[in-house]
Amino acid sequence: MSGGMSEHPIHVVGGGLAGSESAWQLAQAGLPVILHEMRPVRQTPAHHSDGLAELVCSNSLRSDDADHNAVGLLHEEMRRAGSLILSAADACKVPAGGALAVDREAFSAHVQAALEAHPNVTIRREEIAGLPPAEWERVIVATGPLTSAPLAEALAALTGEDSLSFFDAIAPIVVRDSIDFSKAWFQSRYDKGDGSDYINCPLSREQYDSFIDGLLAGDTVPFRDWEKDTPYFEGCLPIEVMASRGRGTLAFGPMKPVGLTDPNGPKPFAVVQLRQDNALATLYNMVGFQTKLRHGEQVRLFRTIPGLENAEFARLGGLHRNTFVNGPRVLTRDLTLKAEPRLRLAGQITGCEGYVESAAIGLLAGCFTAAEARGRDLPPPPLTSALGALLAHVTGGALAETFQPMNVTFGLFPPPPERDESGRRVKGRERKKLYSIRARNDIAPWLDTLRSSLA
Repeated sequence: MSGGMSEHPIHVVGGGLAGSESAWQLAQAGLPVILHEMRPVRQTPAHHSDGLAELVCSNSLRSDDADHNAVGLLHEEMRRAGSLILSAADACKVPAGGALAVDREAFSAHVQAALEAHPNVTIRREEIAGLPPAEWERVIVATGPLTSAPLAEALAALTGEDSLSFFDAIAPIVVRDSIDFSKAWFQSRYDKGDGSDYINCPLSREQYDSFIDGLLAGDTVPFRDWEKDTPYFEGCLPIEVMASRGRGTLAFGPMKPVGLTDPNGPKPFAVVQLRQDNALATLYNMVGFQTKLRHGEQVRLFRTIPGLENAEFARLGGLHRNTFVNGPRVLTRDLTLKAEPRLRLAGQITGCEGYVESAAIGLLAGCFTAAEARGRDLPPPPLTSALGALLAHVTGGALAETFQPMNVTFGLFPPPPERDESGRRVKGRERKKLYSIRARNDIAPWLDTLRSSLA
């Protein structure tokens, strides 16, 4: 082989959407790939088939609107980068309005057939129990939320126990620009730190009681069968479980008002605090608000909190079984594991959320690895693109101390100008289109670089 290309095959562990996408990108770049999938040798409690890229929870890949929706924009960028997952989705789509929905069985079969037919791909049905063998020169680990126990334990030992999570306790995340600062204010408890590390939303006794009533009456999402053996941890109890232990529990817990002074009114009975969630300071998470409430219930209830009446949620709360690393702490900008540079991570194990996002990170891992094997450097996509914003979140754009898995959202992008060339303030759908226009312009040179790096 020429051009600095490695003669050794590149190993991809995991045949889900991320692993399948990684393998495809490598193979398309002319590199030999061995794709390892443990099913059917070892099944998971969530999968129902042995097929590659099986969608286990939903047949929808969400909005396909590339002008006004971040995931639709991500679809477009992945198509332009030659994504197998998006080409399979387009080939197997079913009517779903503005969403990209697929026939799940046809979709999986399409992905598997493409990989089986590719001359550079070998598929091995076997479990990789523990870290991949030392003689494997380059490896992409794309094992997803149901990573097998031996491999998860090996990753925990390698990265540190506090850098690998097995239970995803997600607090809602609010777009900063949607918070009403005539009611909310910046202040740290007892003015610690720089004194303004948190946004605070005050509740009177009456407002607190009404909130607790709504919380206790709220409809929650039950655990899936394969999650039921995962217990709650005291440090990440859902707020509705805390509230059920007594009406004052939250007021003495995450909503305690001590050390805070409302500059806009009387002393509050309780306070909801929001903490900065990304380096751009565009997103803030609701501290201690992990929940199993259904999404509609969350939006309705959380908008009763003073200051959040018009809140835009970059993501809503949840609690489910997952396996993911603290990406900002353990990954480099190109998804290499700092503790073991021959390993790259891809998909949900990096701390992204969602099928499309998982495949997108798989695409990037494959491209980075292919460029590296050819002795070339591929820079990350621009932060103003959907691919770049998502990659940045899992490799350093998020704060390691508060890291949570995220779907792609415009809240991860640097904000565009608030006014157009005429000075008119741009809001709503028009503003979202500005994100998309900028992303299309900015990613074009990167796509050219990608093609030349893999040629």
